[in-house]
Amino acid sequence: MVDEALIISAVKQAWGWTGVDPAEIVAQNEFANLLIKDVNGKYWRLCPEDVYCEVLAQDDAEFDQLFSNEEFLEDWHMHVLVKKAKQEIGALHDDRRYCLATPGVLGGEYAVSNIKTAPLVEIVSAAGDLARQIKDLPDGTKIKLMVKH
Repeated sequence: MVDEALIISAVKQAWGWTGVDPAEIVAQNEFANLLIKDVNGKYWRLCPEDVYCEVLAQDDAEFDQLFSNEEFLEDWHMHVLVKKAKQEIGALHDDRRYCLATPGVLGGEYAVSNIKTAPLVEIVSAAGDLARQIKDLPDGTKIKLMVKH
């Protein structure tokens, strides 16, 4: 299990430009999605495969209502995709999570052929960097992807 302080640090560094100021990680799923409670009591969802981090609920009451919504929970748990990933790639170990090799916003499909594993903090960081770089581009804009190591 990844140390929560490391995850919070990665979120601040990679996604702070969105306005998120994380206080705690409330939940995480097998695709590195995070539910984050910020310092003001708002709840955010960080979704690396679709490269967004946005407010889901303004307070505890809204969050509780959302987390009891079956449609939200189905989307959150991603059971069908997780099952396929486990069958084809295998179970997750240590700090690794499933991820889309090519994110959805860059045309990547939600298919086993596009799923890999990587360390959670690296997924969060890479998605935040990509999201920051493309945030102001209109849909359909051609980009040149440059990855730093």
